[in-house]
Amino acid sequence: MARSGSYRITAALTAGIVLAACSTQVQRIGYDDGRDACRALVVQLDSTGNFFGEDIVQGAAIGAASGALISGLATGTWQGALTGALIGAPTGAAIGYYSALQRQQRDQAGVNAQIANDLQRENAELNRTQIAFDQLFDCRLRSAQHIRQAVRDGRLNREVATQQLAEIRQRANGDIALAQAINGRISTRGAEIDGAIDAVVPGGKVGLATAGTPQPTRVTPRRSVDVVFSPQPDSPKIAEIRPREAVAVRPGPPGFVQVETANGVRGYAASAAFPAPRASVQQPAEGSDVRSLAATNLSRRETFTASVSNAERLTQSGGFELTS
Repeated sequence: MARSGSYRITAALTAGIVLAACSTQVQRIGYDDGRDACRALVVQLDSTGNFFGEDIVQGAAIGAASGALISGLATGTWQGALTGALIGAPTGAAIGYYSALQRQQRDQAGVNAQIANDLQRENAELNRTQIAFDQLFDCRLRSAQHIRQAVRDGRLNREVATQQLAEIRQRANGDIALAQAINGRISTRGAEIDGAIDAVVPGGKVGLATAGTPQPTRVTPRRSVDVVFSPQPDSPKIAEIRPREAVAVRPGPPGFVQVETANGVRGYAASAAFPAPRASVQQPAEGSDVRSLAATNLSRRETFTASVSNAERLTQSGGFELTS
């Protein structure tokens, strides 16, 4: 009977962990009050998180169940089962995916091909999430700009404008919290992917990260250059680089470079504004082999994390103040 009870504890605990990780859209983003001009983009960002809400092969759930079973049976208590689940979850995430592929595929070539297919899907979804977040935060910044312009034009008094900006800032904080939650799910899946990368790519994740992270280049533009939040069309301006002002530049999407100004503002600028040659700050082309796809995956995960951190920094440092 004690053994049967332990198994029931394990099953209930595993189900509880899975259910606790899930929530309704209303719980995540709240009700639509009809006053949010960016609401459709909030829904769009939230929907991208659905893909990342499950492990690739439920590795974390398998690890949690295994850890809970081992600890629970050893101690005979639900406390032991809970401890085992907490320890087992990250372990299962790290090894569950690759182990499952080894069981499913006949040979290593099949394992590699499946990893490549999964990485292509993962990278496409990461790109979708990145674009959704960029568009949403661009919308927040643009809304704030419209309010400031209305004050300058005399169409809105400062008191009302301050209240409206405070509301936008509150919504922006909610957007950041949503993006951070999605990023947590991305990290969980990333642990599964990293285990596979370490197994099949020479040098593993560490080697790819070291080789694929170019050092920033110090450059000076010929003219004043706007720094925008994202590489999206019509992204709002968040800073300006003066002529001959030295900035740190990293690779960016076609037509853009990532920049960091002397006072710590990070964003994107037109690559054509900087002196040639720009070969040292060009993004590498994405290949179809496991190594290239894995490098792209690591890069996109890092870029999304940096984007969310940048949005948080802007929000906290006056990005939604009347005098910004």
